[in-house]
Amino acid sequence: MAEMSHTARVRPLCWKTARRLLSAAVPLVVSWPVRVKAAAAASLGPSVPPVRIVALVGDGSVSPLNSAPWHDVMLHTAKKLKWVDEQYEMRVFSDNFYESNNETVAKRVTEEVRRSNVLIVVAVTSKESVKWIQAHRHFVPNIICLESSVALTNKLGGMVIETEIKGNNIFTKLVPPSQWKKLHESREVAQTVSLAWERHNCDDIRFCLLVIINAYITPVPTLKNLRAKGFSTFKCMLKNCGVQILNCLSDPICRKALQCLSQCSPGDQVCNYTCIASYESPLLEEFSLCVLQKNNCLGLDVEIPEKPHVAPISGFRGQRLCHETAEDLLVGWLGKLDWSWRVVAGQNRAYDQFPCQYQLFYRGKQKGTFWCEAVFQVRTLDGSATSWRRRKYNVGRGEVPGIFHFSIMDNGVVTDEMWTIVDVCEDLSWGLFHYRGAARVAGQTYSGAVLVSPDGVYPDEKQHRQRLIAALDRCCIKEWELFMVDNNCSCQDPPLCLPEGCSLHYNVDVDHSRKQMSLL
Repeated sequence: MAEMSHTARVRPLCWKTARRLLSAAVPLVVSWPVRVKAAAAASLGPSVPPVRIVALVGDGSVSPLNSAPWHDVMLHTAKKLKWVDEQYEMRVFSDNFYESNNETVAKRVTEEVRRSNVLIVVAVTSKESVKWIQAHRHFVPNIICLESSVALTNKLGGMVIETEIKGNNIFTKLVPPSQWKKLHESREVAQTVSLAWERHNCDDIRFCLLVIINAYITPVPTLKNLRAKGFSTFKCMLKNCGVQILNCLSDPICRKALQCLSQCSPGDQVCNYTCIASYESPLLEEFSLCVLQKNNCLGLDVEIPEKPHVAPISGFRGQRLCHETAEDLLVGWLGKLDWSWRVVAGQNRAYDQFPCQYQLFYRGKQKGTFWCEAVFQVRTLDGSATSWRRRKYNVGRGEVPGIFHFSIMDNGVVTDEMWTIVDVCEDLSWGLFHYRGAARVAGQTYSGAVLVSPDGVYPDEKQHRQRLIAALDRCCIKEWELFMVDNNCSCQDPPLCLPEGCSLHYNVDVDHSRKQMSLL
């Protein structure tokens, strides 16, 4: 992406446009439907409505998540809902339950649907199933139908929501004026759910359900940061960061970043971080540093998520793991190669999607210091250009060997992460690292895992698949959640220089690893 001169002519901004771009400057400051019922429920006291979800899935249907069965995807989503709140219940059934001769099964499904407050219908197309859902839809106040028969309709807050909204249709006219606001809010929720669903990953499927829970059942704490803060945020920004605002809006690259962010839908961390990485600049960093890190104009403060709790590897090559050896495993191939590891695949598309990812772990010149440098490519959103990016993390030891605390100032915002060495093969042919993180003042939390190898190639299926699947299971990750990193020929000549005075391995013999790999 060609750099543009800071003196380039910029089209004058009206206040309305400037205000919209200012909102986009922080990824999670977005307009969001008012949660009337949720707010009312919160004000009534400690009693929390139960969350009971039923997922009805088309028999034998296949998802776009590496062709995993939809039934498996929804079962996995049910487990991930428990990370948010252990009280959330989600039952998953195939839509052919009525074909069974076992009346107990049909009775159980019917009872579960009647007591549920959310019904999510996925890939259901058979006429018999559609008829059954239509006959029982009046029991459930919230119904979302995805990739299913067009004969099925969505319902939110007890109101029917059209699948496609085209202008001022007759349905809107039939709704009493007193219900127009509620209908508009429900449409916004439906649109948010639809956009998240189309991103086709397990985390966004869970996000779809949380949006509905938050809007119509009970407040979801992890979603409170998606709501716009209103005038107080802009007052703080203008009072404390006027110069940074003007500089950013007057600069073509910084302004392009804000325009890019303004197109991202609520909760879409992939879109948000891609915009930031694509158009990062010193002016954008100064803007974020002032608005978020120094003045916390959003008034946010989130913590690193506690779940999933992933235990680290306990030993390596027959020896109990110590802190020094754990650090050596991160250092990996550095010294024999120009990098420690290359990322093969990742689970979190927002942060693991970038092509040509190299990891460099090393001990610093000062005693007790340890660093991680991530080098990766960023392609502009229009695909017209690529450029290298580099991030440097300060790494500290956790209480247990194999767990580390990472911290970084990323484009003006401090991010903290907990990394876990889940497994590393004895010949260092591959490793799996899990992470949980938070950008506190931006209100963002996340988790994921990266599969690494010395050459960026997936581990041999015959030799390592069973062990890799077991390691992923310890992270509560399915193999079909992973997506491959693009490690093609464009990865040539990465900027991988190391600082002078750094040191590498203490205990692990990398030459031994090379000999083992050469014998395979």
